[in-house]
Amino acid sequence: MSIRPVKDTSQAVPTMEGAGVHLHRAFGFTDPTMLDPFLMMDDFRNDVPAHYERGFPWHPHRGIETITYVLKGEVEHGDSLGNTGTLKDGAVQWMTAGSGILHQEMPKGNAQGQMHGFQLWANLPGSLKMTAPRYQDVEGTEIPEIIDDDGTKVRVVIGEFWGKRGPVDGIAADPQFLDISVPAGVRKTFKVDTYRRAFAYVFEGAGNFRDASQPAGILLEKEVQGEEVNIRDLSGDRTLVQFGTGDEVTVQAGEQGVRFLLISGAPIEEPVAWHGPIVMNTQEELHQAMRDLRNDTFIKPAH
Repeated sequence: MSIRPVKDTSQAVPTMEGAGVHLHRAFGFTDPTMLDPFLMMDDFRNDVPAHYERGFPWHPHRGIETITYVLKGEVEHGDSLGNTGTLKDGAVQWMTAGSGILHQEMPKGNAQGQMHGFQLWANLPGSLKMTAPRYQDVEGTEIPEIIDDDGTKVRVVIGEFWGKRGPVDGIAADPQFLDISVPAGVRKTFKVDTYRRAFAYVFEGAGNFRDASQPAGILLEKEVQGEEVNIRDLSGDRTLVQFGTGDEVTVQAGEQGVRFLLISGAPIEEPVAWHGPIVMNTQEELHQAMRDLRNDTFIKPAH
């Protein structure tokens, strides 16, 4: 067994998308090989309706899959094929854009005006970029949750973990998408396939991933058993943690506990030609997508 080392940590960057949605970008639109097969992830957490209610009006996607995971509030969606639906607390949607789709996503806050969720983009291999679009909408009650003896909670959104399998299937990246909560002071190890790229995204509390394999790495935000605390090693709210190779990830939760997404997937390792929500293998394929948009031939007939 080998603990995955931390390659890098970074803070999500405030940005604006859609018709004026204020969000934080964990990664994306830089080096597409960084977390291959994943291209981008946004954290759309906001308590001010004016900062998200205009949403993401009609826009195209081709060549990728999008994963939308809602924690608070709702996201209404519709597309050019006539599909509609509403994602509510705890729900997930996996959309395979494939050959092309036009859709919109309109967030709504809960009774307190709170909206919180994530959208992750996963690349499709060249052989599947022009496949037929597909949706998988899963309600929060369908996602299995495991509670370990030490109080650790794991929601298995996608993939298999601790004997449970998430309800989303047939995804090209064969991903594992876990929502993990570790109680204060608990040190916990999670298995991750050696051949997958993996990252964690902390969104509540704080924890130490960097030195958590060391017994002395019990790091809280105050003195522990007379030892000085190394605050620098704690990953807190909106921190992206990128891991190196290995088959385990270990975290030491801080004094408020820690909640994070642990996501991994098999790298595709193909050329990437990328323009916004359209991701192909070559510039010519990208130019063809632009021509299709101009000529109203972007949506391909079902076979």
